[in-house]
Amino acid sequence: MEAEGQKTGKPYLKSEQYAMPVFYHDVMYRENTEEKDAAFLKLYDGHDWKWFAVRLKHTDMEYLRKHWSGKKASAPTLEKKHDKYFLRFTYAEEVSLSRTPVKEQTICSVDLGINTDAVCTIMRPDGTILGRKFINFPSDKDRMYRVLGRIRRFQREHGSRQAQGRWAYAKRLNTELGRKIAREIVLYASEKKADVIVFEYLEMKGKLSGKKKQKLQMWRKRDIQKRCGQQAHRKEIRISRICAWNTSRLAFDGSGEIARDIRDHRLCTFQTGKRYNCDLSASYNIGARYFIREILKPLPETERSLLEAKVPAVKRRTSCVYADLRELISEMELRKAA
Repeated sequence: MEAEGQKTGKPYLKSEQYAMPVFYHDVMYRENTEEKDAAFLKLYDGHDWKWFAVRLKHTDMEYLRKHWSGKKASAPTLEKKHDKYFLRFTYAEEVSLSRTPVKEQTICSVDLGINTDAVCTIMRPDGTILGRKFINFPSDKDRMYRVLGRIRRFQREHGSRQAQGRWAYAKRLNTELGRKIAREIVLYASEKKADVIVFEYLEMKGKLSGKKKQKLQMWRKRDIQKRCGQQAHRKEIRISRICAWNTSRLAFDGSGEIARDIRDHRLCTFQTGKRYNCDLSASYNIGARYFIREILKPLPETERSLLEAKVPAVKRRTSCVYADLRELISEMELRKAA
């Protein structure tokens, strides 16, 4: 409130934000030296500020001791969710990301999809393919789609306002699916000793209707990329993004546009008649675009122009495919030999 230019009224804490003040170490929070799964919080009991002992979940504390022991811990924050209070601990650590030169890098190019959750390809700068992996959780998606079907039927009978709890359950299933996908991507990249994980920069524009719209709305592509970035950085792996235009539309062998299979959208037919997995072809193109960009970017203007004259396809990044990378590398090797 304001009266004659002066603020009046008693300030109050907005509890609907579900975030409480920070419990600073030694002032508002301290560890319990006698019990491992307990702590002390300084709270106001209506008359005075006193130390109260609180019990912490054993499994949560075991997780913190196993994965974050020795890391720098910040002051915990009290949160309120579903009429329960939780302490959120935050830890900070310093990690040096990979500085491997482009010519020596190994990347993991990832194509995120709806039919197949993710397709990963391990690639070298010369286009050598070291590994491929299809990541898919059909049972999790089937469970979520069955829940979405029940929600549609329920909303037709009772309206959308009565289905809030059902939507919350569907979103939790979708969030857990995103976590599993991100974990598998980073685990595979780490096993293959990849220096960079390459994604598409995905933007969803335009209007869609029907079941396809619902599937796209539940597609957690940004959340998966964000989680992958957080987990990959802890393993010293970098994250990079490339333009997503035509990565799935163009065949990796340079034969032109593909024709999707009407019955099975995972498969496609090249103009040469070759049958191939569409998402795998897209992952090849994603990795190729990353290397084309990183190879040409540091070159002097004259040298870059000469290479672009020999390989015109690399001028336009939105139409580059895997075959263009192979041709570019061959041309660079010929110039070196000469």
